[in-house]
Formats: sequence, C-alpha cells, structure tokens
Amino acid sequence: MFVAIDRTSKVAFAELQPQATKLAAAEFLRRVLAKLPYRVHTVLTDNGIQFGNMRHQPWALPHLFDRVCTEHGIEHRFTKPGHPWTNGQVERMNRTIKEATVQRYHYQTTHELNEHLQTFLLAYNHAKRLKTLRGLTPHEFVCAQWQKNPVNFNQDPTHLT
Repeated sequence: MFVAIDRTSKVAFAELQPQATKLAAAEFLRRVLAKLPYRVHTVLTDNGIQFGNMRHQPWALPHLFDRVCTEHGIEHRFTKPGHPWTNGQVERMNRTIKEATVQRYHYQTTHELNEHLQTFLLAYNHAKRLKTLRGLTPHEFVCAQWQKNPVNFNQDPTHLT
C-alpha cells in the first residue's frame, strides 16, 4: 500500500498495489499530483528501493520516482534510515487506515478492501474534523487557503471531490 499525506492540510491518499515497485510508486505519485489543486514543493519518503537508488550507487541512472519529482519541480527527501518516526504523519495514517479497515472488517477480495479504503479516505478528507486544523476537515482547510491566497493554487479546490 502506498500512502501520501499533505503535512499542512492533512489531505490523505492511499492505494493498494500488488507490489511496491518503482513503477507503482512513480505512478502513485503522478496520480496524487494530478488530484492536488496546489503545487507540491517537497516529498518525504522512506528509503525503500521503490523510491530511490541506494546511496552507494551514485553511478545509477536517475530513479523513476526521482524523475517524476524532477518533472514537477519537487525536492525528494528521504527519512533517516532506521527512523520511521521521521515520517510520523504517514506512520500514524497507516495505523488509522488499518484500524478503520482490516482490523474491523473481513474482506473477500483486495478489490473489496480497496473500495472500502477509498470510501474511508473520502470521508476522512471531507468529513473528519481535525484539532490540528482548528476543527476544519482537510478539504475545508484547503478551500480556506484558496480563499486567502489563490496564487498558490493551480486550480480551484472547491470543485474537487
């Protein structure tokens, strides 16, 4: 499963993938970027091979995930090896997703699980009021930022679902 969360708005995305490959990671990032109404400056990932070349391989061709970042002018940062809490928001979202899905329900197929996952994320982004956002939902927070400073956006978020 790939999970992305905007550290400011708390907007979350997740997808089940049969394998965590370089191509799957790069395509997930492309889909997330297409859905966001604003420009992303930085992406923080763990050190999995689906996200970057090993540090001892400076001669390797640019990684597919890094190429997507470069195409969009995004800085790609890695968490410190062996310190998953560096990416605490994603780790917490992983736990929240697990608690809302596989720890509560039994799924007959991965398709069924993925459908429920997307329904959960829709509810999280549009209905869950968060203390860190002063009682707004992630979507309401994004729309409020649009009202304050539309120059930071590449499209009107009030029309997105």
